[in-house]
Amino acid sequence: MKVHNLSTVTEFILMGITDRPELQAPLFALFLLIYVVSLVGNLGMVFLTSVDSRLQTPMYFLLRHLALTDLGYSTAVGPKMLENFLVDENRISYYSCATQLAFFLVFIACELFVLSAMSYDRYVAICNPLLYTITMSPRVCHILVAIPYVYCIAVSLLITIKIFTSYFCGYNVISHFYCDSLPLLSLLCSDTQEIQVIMLLLAAFNLLSSLLIVLVSYLLILVTILKMNSAEGRHKAFSTCASHLTVVVVFYGTLIFMYVQPKSCHSFDTDKVASIFYTLVIPMLNPLIYSLRNKDVKSALQRAWSTYVSFLKACIQCEF
Repeated sequence: MKVHNLSTVTEFILMGITDRPELQAPLFALFLLIYVVSLVGNLGMVFLTSVDSRLQTPMYFLLRHLALTDLGYSTAVGPKMLENFLVDENRISYYSCATQLAFFLVFIACELFVLSAMSYDRYVAICNPLLYTITMSPRVCHILVAIPYVYCIAVSLLITIKIFTSYFCGYNVISHFYCDSLPLLSLLCSDTQEIQVIMLLLAAFNLLSSLLIVLVSYLLILVTILKMNSAEGRHKAFSTCASHLTVVVVFYGTLIFMYVQPKSCHSFDTDKVASIFYTLVIPMLNPLIYSLRNKDVKSALQRAWSTYVSFLKACIQCEF
């Protein structure tokens, strides 16, 4: 009979991305730059869509929440990951680990449903433009984000509580750069079958249900666009979806890669690479995609910059 050491675990050690000393400094600089760009970009998107009068539409309301979810899960992971490059042993307390996991799960799951809500918004705008303001009323928009937040909080708490009320063995080294559910499961001495089934069912439901909404929305959009007689109209319709479609392909593509790869090829190293991409790189790319490909956002940035420059000039003139 196998005897497990059930000594109380009070902290965990995060292995980080690499143990090669020569890579620590360049990787720290790279990921610090990525995180800062992500932080500035998403905070800027939240600010612009909140204060600019021309961005007070359902699409930009949802874009603001996309930026908030990006900001949420990248901040849950990023600072602790960067700390790993600066210390010999990156320790995280038991409750901090549980908190990090809970926040990460909330925001990463919310992003799925915010993206599906944005797909529905584009469907209504292109397929039913005359009913757009009625269908996508402020009340509907708030419901489209409130329900996912409540649901994702409940899911996050369920998984976090299930894991952290189980028995951990004496071994407390997590083979990852943050407290993720799968590496934590490998440290449990108690039976993990129930937790694994719950996680699999919830992950499948979240991914497939949100992806189904995205696919159906874009299928109907494509049918509508193909029926348009005007080439200019088709181009305009495609351009309104381009930014969102790019974000969807990148985000869902990364998640699908993680879940559908063969078991023989599956390892914590490949998970780390995929995790780096969707926890740090995607939150950096999203505001860049929307600011570079969206005329309204670029115009709002120019107006905000002009206002800022005018304010600075006024302050300088007041001093003299």
